[in-house]
Amino acid sequence: MSASATLILWGHALAALVFGGLTIDRARRHVAGWPRRGLIVALALTALWALAVAGIEPRDFTTRLAESARNIAWLAVLLTWIGRERVGGWTVTALGAVAIAVAISSAILAAVAAVPIPAADVAAVLQARLLCRMLGTVASLILVHHLCIAAPRAQPLGIALVMIWGVDLASYATGYAMGGWPVQLVAVRGFSAAAAAALLAVALKRGDREFTLSRGGALRIVAVAALAAYLGATILVADAASHWAGAYGRAAQTAIVLGAATALITLLSTPWLRAWGRVMIAKHLFTYRYDYRTEWQRVTTALGGSGGDGAPIGCRAIRAMADMIDSPGGVLLLREGDTLDVAASWNWADGEGAGSALVGHLATTTRIVSLDAVRAGTATPGDIAAAQGWPAEREDAWAIVPLFHGAMLVGAIVLARPPVERPLDWEDFDLLRVAGRQAASYLAEDRARHALAEAERFDEFNRRFAFILHDLKNLVSGLTLVARNAERHADNPAFRADMVATLQDSAARMNALLARLASHHHSADEPASVVDVGTLATRIAERRRAQHAIVVSGTALALAQPRALEQLLEHLCQNAIEATGGSAPVAIEVAMDSEGVGIDVVDRGCGMTASFVREQLFRPFASSKPGGFGIGAYEARQLAEAMGGRVEVTSRVGEGTRFRVVLPAAPAMEAAA
Repeated sequence: MSASATLILWGHALAALVFGGLTIDRARRHVAGWPRRGLIVALALTALWALAVAGIEPRDFTTRLAESARNIAWLAVLLTWIGRERVGGWTVTALGAVAIAVAISSAILAAVAAVPIPAADVAAVLQARLLCRMLGTVASLILVHHLCIAAPRAQPLGIALVMIWGVDLASYATGYAMGGWPVQLVAVRGFSAAAAAALLAVALKRGDREFTLSRGGALRIVAVAALAAYLGATILVADAASHWAGAYGRAAQTAIVLGAATALITLLSTPWLRAWGRVMIAKHLFTYRYDYRTEWQRVTTALGGSGGDGAPIGCRAIRAMADMIDSPGGVLLLREGDTLDVAASWNWADGEGAGSALVGHLATTTRIVSLDAVRAGTATPGDIAAAQGWPAEREDAWAIVPLFHGAMLVGAIVLARPPVERPLDWEDFDLLRVAGRQAASYLAEDRARHALAEAERFDEFNRRFAFILHDLKNLVSGLTLVARNAERHADNPAFRADMVATLQDSAARMNALLARLASHHHSADEPASVVDVGTLATRIAERRRAQHAIVVSGTALALAQPRALEQLLEHLCQNAIEATGGSAPVAIEVAMDSEGVGIDVVDRGCGMTASFVREQLFRPFASSKPGGFGIGAYEARQLAEAMGGRVEVTSRVGEGTRFRVVLPAAPAMEAAA
């Protein structure tokens, strides 16, 4: 047995097995009614036909009779669906063509079997029969097409019949052109029938749930079918040329194959042809032009920047809108007051803005403006008046899509004309309107993000200025105390020396504040080191001796940032001095314990309530002192936490307050050094 005969046997045997299993499965369900029984009959006859081809010669009378019975059974199932779904259009014409073709083909088959016909005339009679079979198959495929459009639930049945009858049609056409059936096509018929049976099995398993073929899948199936038809036509022409060209047959076949391949590559690389093909397929194969689920996913992916091209949001918005309607480019106009300014462009040169007329019209009507209708004068008067100027004068501008975020007009996108000329319809408007709102939300979010970043920069400057202003207030308070005490102790040489030291320290600290306030100043993180806290506290007490008495006790070595720790203690001492008000000294107590180095700043002032300590003390701009900024305690805690420590507070109204700062102790080896 040859390889082709083996493929024919196994392909049709597999088809017979699957169709037979489907027949038994459906018969065991005890279904009632002609439609379901008709399906069982069609499945059974298809199984018998496949079994006949596998066991007998494919061109035998019995095989051809089984094929005719199979086709009649499936036509009956189609008629049942058509009657139930009330499919109109060309149904009557297609049914008439099928009936005539089946009648003629059956008559020819019966005549060949019953009446002796000369051998010279048998070939012509069989050719006429093949022509009738082709006519009937084409009409049957037209019926399947109308049924699938009108009834999505019938799509599995339609696809299965296309898989069976499509290969049949290719076999009939090849047999008619070449005078005989290639064995390769006969083998393909079996495997195609087996695949159709598998599809029907999956669809029947799903029950009455609706079966839908995605638009992308349908386009791929049509593309593969068209490519197969193109290759088949090329093979037929090349085979015919080998017979007509005689001695030059080989050269003619080579020329035909090379020419067909070149033509195919040229056609596939033409943007206009691809766009025209999509339009024609969408127009004649689908109820709606767009697959909205796929389009929405594509728009979301493009706007979110998942493509990885790194383009700014403006270009992504244009491209997302343009790709939906096959537009080759566009320009984004963002609203600035009463005008639209160019913000981005994609495959578009020499963009211009638009005036208040277009802004007001879009904001009021929310309409998508078709510029072809504006140029033709068939648009509304409002559209014509608003689109005057460069949008209407530029021939490649096709539509103006407004972008709304809520009820606010964010901008508009002007889209270029697609390669295939077509008018915008309601489906384009609906899709562009929804996608425009999605793009507007991304653009508004991008604007809000930039505004937030700018606000954060101002907030950082304001925070730095608030801290500096608080430090400046502390310096002013200290200088005020020095000036007040100078009236009483001006004759004391020790006081004058302290006063000079205080003025020098205040001047140095003011210069440091000015440096911190400068916009170009960037403070670097100070490295942590071993700090003698007792010595540091004593230096602060001596510096403030002209303001208020500070008593320091104890010492310890902490691992901290020296300047940050000094600033922290300055804040706490200033708060304690202001809270004391009288002559009672402020105490700084330094000690080492199991938690680390503890620094207590204690005053005998007015104290604070528990609710104030809990809710407002460490919040910026909340203060219990008249004229206070509420920054000192907040910044002190920030500084302590930055050094790995913490700040604790104990306060009673009328008794005073204890601020306790806990910092990490210096390691033993570094402390010894």
